[in-house]
Amino acid sequence: MNYWPLIGIALVVIGFALKFNPLLVVVGAAVATGLLAGLDAVAVIEALGTAFNDNRYISVTWIILPVIGLLERYGLQQRARAVIESVRGATMGKLLVIYLGFRQITAALGMKDIGGHPQAVRPLVAPMAEAAAVKSHGNLPEAERQKVLAMSAATDNVGLFFGEDIFFAIASILLIQGVFEAAGYPLTPLEFAVWAIPTAICAFIIHSSRIMALDRRLGKLPPPSGEGDLPQDGGVAALPTSDPMPLHPHARRDASPHRGEEDRV
Repeated sequence: MNYWPLIGIALVVIGFALKFNPLLVVVGAAVATGLLAGLDAVAVIEALGTAFNDNRYISVTWIILPVIGLLERYGLQQRARAVIESVRGATMGKLLVIYLGFRQITAALGMKDIGGHPQAVRPLVAPMAEAAAVKSHGNLPEAERQKVLAMSAATDNVGLFFGEDIFFAIASILLIQGVFEAAGYPLTPLEFAVWAIPTAICAFIIHSSRIMALDRRLGKLPPPSGEGDLPQDGGVAALPTSDPMPLHPHARRDASPHRGEEDRV
């Protein structure tokens, strides 16, 4: 038995331990394994090309990351904030509840990739929720601002998790069906999907109440220090300028220097 091809595993471990480029480490280990197994260079390259071609659809989702980064570079988040600020009566609670319903409905129809953290929450939902909260309640402390962003991400998670189970062709439903069938309970995926609807409704009601509770709590926060005196002056009370207080407590405001002091000067 030829154990030399196992050197490829050692190359991967050593390369990662030395913090080399992961792509170069994996490709180098694959080439070394193929050559040590007795394949020629052409056969090794052909095997790598075939594997890449067969699994190329896995890498398609990564194309969206530079696209989102380019859009953010040219002001996508700022435009999202401007849009929500221009909507009369928009609040953080209403916005996230609407997005929760939208996420659940689209996931229930099988369109689970229409939302998500990189393509929807970070560039659109989170900035709009933050802008709506600031519009309704004023500037937020950093801790409360982070809670608004976290609630935006949690809304996407809840909507997807409890909405996708309604779609009978989802992997989770098929897995449950397989487990029940192996235990002697033959059920169709549609039967599981139907009973996921009450759970999704409960999840919508519970999470919507959490969103609205956070929105109400933000409205009860005291204003940050320095705000509320004169908003037109940036939240800081202006000092009087018409009749300033003298520097010395015993000095008179209408007092003038004595003649003798002027002569001495």
